[in-house]
Amino acid sequence: MAPLRKLFPLLACLSSSLSGLANAEFNESNTVYPLPNVGNLPIHDPAVLRHPNGTYFAFKGGVHIPYYRSEHLNGTWEQVGTILQSDSIIPNKQNATRPWAPHVVYKNGTFYCYYTLSQAGCRDSAIGVATSNSLEPGTWTDHGALVATWSGKNSQISPYNISNAIDPSVLIDDDGKGYMTYGSYWSNIWELPLSDTLLAIETPHHPDARHLSYYPIPGKPNHYIEPVPECKDPQGSRHEEGSFLSKHNGTYYLWFAHGKCCDYSTLPEPGTEYSIRVGKSSNVGGPFVDKSGKKLLQGGGTVVYASNHGNIFAPGGPGVVPASGGESQDILVYHYLDRNVGLNFADTKLGYSYLTYDEEGWPTAQHDPIE
Repeated sequence: MAPLRKLFPLLACLSSSLSGLANAEFNESNTVYPLPNVGNLPIHDPAVLRHPNGTYFAFKGGVHIPYYRSEHLNGTWEQVGTILQSDSIIPNKQNATRPWAPHVVYKNGTFYCYYTLSQAGCRDSAIGVATSNSLEPGTWTDHGALVATWSGKNSQISPYNISNAIDPSVLIDDDGKGYMTYGSYWSNIWELPLSDTLLAIETPHHPDARHLSYYPIPGKPNHYIEPVPECKDPQGSRHEEGSFLSKHNGTYYLWFAHGKCCDYSTLPEPGTEYSIRVGKSSNVGGPFVDKSGKKLLQGGGTVVYASNHGNIFAPGGPGVVPASGGESQDILVYHYLDRNVGLNFADTKLGYSYLTYDEEGWPTAQHDPIE
């Protein structure tokens, strides 16, 4: 769900020496978190949807947004096709051929795929949306951009002038109202209410934006200061992105990835690589707090899943497949790296864990479902 974690052209130039890092000494032997269930699908920033008929669909960044289907989360996965039949219709943004970080929701017979156009390390970005009534290839209509940052329509109004329009996630609330979260680095994660069509931001010229998460940097201001450059934040890197909004028993959960992503040619200090964190709120617009009571706007976030067992490394791109139909538990889905395989960008794979909630509503990742 990132300046450094997307389809990064530089990564294609890295030699196989990165894979050699998988055998390097690494002192992360955390067994607090369970081993992942293996999804058997190479993927980064996975978007997983359970169709009303019980079939699973997985969507990933790549040429025209490829997607797959399977009867089970652990495969076998069959490629269905691509969301877009040609490049995105959003003008003047990078990676129109290879959009990033799709997210798909279903409402009243229509599937909505939200996607990102951007370039690594910069916030000249846009979030687009395409729709289909069937999930069949060739049936998708690209509607263009909802949000743009740095350049494009409304890009100079708040909060677009201080944020990065990538990593969209949409929650359809119980009343049918849609809420989109987005953001990466810079001022981190924001929420925007959507119009009834889910194809636009509600009141686009005066968005009712909510700031959900912000990671302070010691010695820097505790708020974001303009002007905000197109590339490379001069204040430093605020490593939070890849948000996902879910709901369980009336409580809202903001999931996100925290830490260094993707370029592991030099390993970061243990514990500073990607991990999956969460905060919760009784209100869809927050404020969200972690288990200790610290606000996410003050750098809070409870770790739910992180590197473990020595070889499972840097899980991120979180999402939740809600309990429905024959599945009685929420399922946390994510990508991760296996150090026994390699640490290249292309080595990320689908993993998933079953969620249980304690009496106060805090989630825990489990390997096995409740019997």
